[in-house]
Amino acid sequence: MVRVTFITAKGEKVSAQAESGDRLLEVGQNAGMPLEGTCEGQMACSTCHVIVSADWFAKLKPASDDEEDMLDLAAGVTGTSRLSCQIELTADLDGLEVRIPEEARDMQR
Repeated sequence: MVRVTFITAKGEKVSAQAESGDRLLEVGQNAGMPLEGTCEGQMACSTCHVIVSADWFAKLKPASDDEEDMLDLAAGVTGTSRLSCQIELTADLDGLEVRIPEEARDMQR
């Protein structure tokens, strides 16, 4: 099991569990986070933008140029922003903490 903590825009902590190999996008959606993922992980949008805790950011595989381009379109981007569809959870990421940006948009809600 891989444990993930999501911090909502209101500062509430929501814990979730996932299997190694799961994508953070689906884990967040299953935990009720406003991560739309309009493009279903194809990196054609930025609706699954999350802000990774600085302690965890260096443990992630580096973002591709395509992901960086999509992040340029996201609202509230920081130096530790990532697209949750591009984060594959592994045992090394057990305890990962990510924040949902204040300007998160989920048109499905």
